[in-house]
Amino acid sequence: MAKKNVLIIGAGGVAQVVAHKVAQQAAEFGDLHIANRTQSKADAIIDSLRLKGHDMPFISHQLDAMDSEAVEELLRKLNIGIVINVGSAFINMTVLDGCIAAGSAYIDTAIHEDPAKVCETPPWYANYEWKRRDDAAEAGVTAILGAGFDPGVVNAYARLAEDEYFDKIDEIDIVDINAGSHGRWFATNFDPEINFREFTGTVYSWQGGEWKSNKMFEVGREWDLPVVGKRKAYLSGHDEVHSLSARYKDADVRFWMGFGDHYINVFTVLQNLGLLSEQPVKTAEGQEVVPLKVVKAVLPDPASLAPDYEGKTCIGDLVKGTRDGKPGEVFIYNVADHKDAFNEVGSQGISYTAGVPPVAAAVLIARGVWDVKKMVNVEDLPARPFLELLGDLGLPTRVIDATGDHPI
Repeated sequence: MAKKNVLIIGAGGVAQVVAHKVAQQAAEFGDLHIANRTQSKADAIIDSLRLKGHDMPFISHQLDAMDSEAVEELLRKLNIGIVINVGSAFINMTVLDGCIAAGSAYIDTAIHEDPAKVCETPPWYANYEWKRRDDAAEAGVTAILGAGFDPGVVNAYARLAEDEYFDKIDEIDIVDINAGSHGRWFATNFDPEINFREFTGTVYSWQGGEWKSNKMFEVGREWDLPVVGKRKAYLSGHDEVHSLSARYKDADVRFWMGFGDHYINVFTVLQNLGLLSEQPVKTAEGQEVVPLKVVKAVLPDPASLAPDYEGKTCIGDLVKGTRDGKPGEVFIYNVADHKDAFNEVGSQGISYTAGVPPVAAAVLIARGVWDVKKMVNVEDLPARPFLELLGDLGLPTRVIDATGDHPI
């Protein structure tokens, strides 16, 4: 069987990780391509591969990924078998449409967002991606949604708990703690526009068989986690809650993200001043600007944080349920190191944890293990092959259960 050609769409910090990991796994694939609206940014990633000693046959392309016909045309021209979409969440649907039309497998790492809307009604996947389920199945196109870390790996953690630990799952608490420091006064770890939009709307969680709503930073609790220790995390709205709640309807599904007081203070000031609004305003000089885009423009590029980043992340699922009628719990998690990520691929740990999983998904599609010819979320697929491969690629999974703390 001919190996599948791969196209990476995007050229940010996560795309850099994806490119390096694809290069490390090049034997699994055919031709390797990377496309971005600004082609020079794709070229810079290829240059970074060469600096790491990869004599890669990567070819860069200019692409307006908001144009689904242009996406389809490029996919057909290059005979692309697998697309790894790590561009802005705003391009998900146009890239997905291009993949369905061209017959290319599709992988993304986050839910689609409409630039004109913030925090739509749940479940978010039903607003856009899931509407194309029938089209993907009819075309025989594998589309794996949310195959980053969260969403992505944490979905696989829930599936592992279902497959190997519980007959019935009662609670899934996803906890994301970044205990690292980048040395800047203030910065976001990924696209500031996407980051802030994630926290300016309503916090949705799935509890008691229905959607519950809270304000951001309204509900917090302290978590005592491996390696990073005691950290405060807040109930947050997040992509994976919206698909996991569909599979585990009788379970409570919550997402908790760690924030320091400094981040919360800066965020609160920006929000109260209206600087996180996505709606345009006019200056006294009559110039129209979008406050959120101005904030994005003055903050550091997340990719620039990598050289100075130190510390670790801990992301995992605390899953509670019953087996043979007996209650129990299990914590399934990963710890990643910012400095290790930079030394390996030139990116910080947040980008690393987001970028390695879609490459593992691409490998599993190439091998046929995950080439399911329909649209799925990660929890719909067998978890163990994915998690074991992630361990080989640099993101090992550990489990704390009744027998102690051990690798899967």
